[in-house]
Amino acid sequence: MTMRRALRQMSSGIMDGGVLMARSEGTPQGGPLSPLLANELLDEVDKELERRGHSFVRYADDANVYVRSRRAGQRAMALLKLYGRLRLKVNEAKSAVASVFRRKFLGYSFRVAAGGKIKRRVADKAMTAFKARVRKLTRRSGGAGLQQVVERLRSYVLGWKAYFGKAETPKVWRELDQWIRHRMRAIQLQQWRRGTTAYRELPARGARPDIAQRVAGNYGCLWRNSGTPLNGVLDLSWADQLGIPRLF
Repeated sequence: MTMRRALRQMSSGIMDGGVLMARSEGTPQGGPLSPLLANELLDEVDKELERRGHSFVRYADDANVYVRSRRAGQRAMALLKLYGRLRLKVNEAKSAVASVFRRKFLGYSFRVAAGGKIKRRVADKAMTAFKARVRKLTRRSGGAGLQQVVERLRSYVLGWKAYFGKAETPKVWRELDQWIRHRMRAIQLQQWRRGTTAYRELPARGARPDIAQRVAGNYGCLWRNSGTPLNGVLDLSWADQLGIPRLF
């Protein structure tokens, strides 16, 4: 990073309620300067944790220290709080001494799989945020065409998949894929606009006449119709042809 760019980072404002405000201290959230300065400042803390034999992971100012008992965890927490002389402050609201299965790190957490094997998973908060974002991108009241929805969804889902690619949850990925395709089938039905259009389009795509008739006759129930009745018609090959991204 050049000095000029670093200075621009330090003088950037912040958004508060949608309003840009001047900032007199700190660094921009998400900017490259923050982890760089954190690594420089917290190197002393890292070395002390290593000296004490602790296993830990840290990115910028976000860190987890792994110990064998609650008492050891309390000692590690006390150690981190001692570094007030570095003008650092432990965020009490986000920090705790707890089981590794109750903590998360950068959106990841752990689970116990069959045979007692420990595996990585997406933390609950990150999963909730993912579903909320997909719902927003695939809402049926957005007015966007099907291909526009696919492009927006593709950009987000592929980025999310790349970040959480280390999670060991194939069943969760399959269920999310099915849920996303269900939502996209509902958009396809809505954009046909009429039951008569659906009745014409579905047999052309391989639907049995009774399924086409059932969907057309109860066309207003988009979510129910886009489930099991259409799962074998607007199927995986349909989704792939449209470019709907897969997680699994």
